[in-house]
Amino acid sequence: MARQAYQEQLLKLNGELIEMGDLCEEAMSLVMKALREKDEQIADSVHTIERKIDQKERDIEAMCMNLLLRQQPVSGDLRSISSALRMIADMERIGDQTADIADVSKHLTGFQLEVHPKIFDMGKIASKMVNDSVNAFVQKDDKLASEVIATDDQVDRLFEEVKAELMEEIIKNANHTGSELDILMIAKYMERIGDHAVNLGEWVHYYIYGEKVEDNDD
Repeated sequence: MARQAYQEQLLKLNGELIEMGDLCEEAMSLVMKALREKDEQIADSVHTIERKIDQKERDIEAMCMNLLLRQQPVSGDLRSISSALRMIADMERIGDQTADIADVSKHLTGFQLEVHPKIFDMGKIASKMVNDSVNAFVQKDDKLASEVIATDDQVDRLFEEVKAELMEEIIKNANHTGSELDILMIAKYMERIGDHAVNLGEWVHYYIYGEKVEDNDD
């Protein structure tokens, strides 16, 4: 493979990653709409997007393996390809979790209990984190990747607030329907999506510098 063609394939890889990120955002947007409107048909449509995400993962994985096998990449290109392989795994999990939220949301259609508004805040933040991570990879922008990683604190804080408020509601209301636990499960999936977005940001850092982000948690 000529070097020019090889570089063109790397650019195509970036485009495929952007498309996969767009699919993740679409799935999250749809699942938020399904929750807001308590619409089972919209929830079912999330699975269609999730299958597209799965196919995109397979396509990108094949592209990466082809690049690795047909030409020995120099160190920077090798990090680009290996980071892309890891990022698509996280995006595939984001697709899975939006589908999980869609499934849980269908349990709520018959209940009067409204979805906790902070869950929509979590979804909005997490969706932007995914988009920013992919853009950071394509643009080699470590500052943007670092902002994504830091933003996860907002998602975690919202999750803890939702959990505390729902548990208080369950304790106070002996006649609760059980849908509070479904909503808590949805919040947990949102929190996990934030974690996967953090992973995306960390792989961007690895791509740029060849080292993993230091874990500063105690």
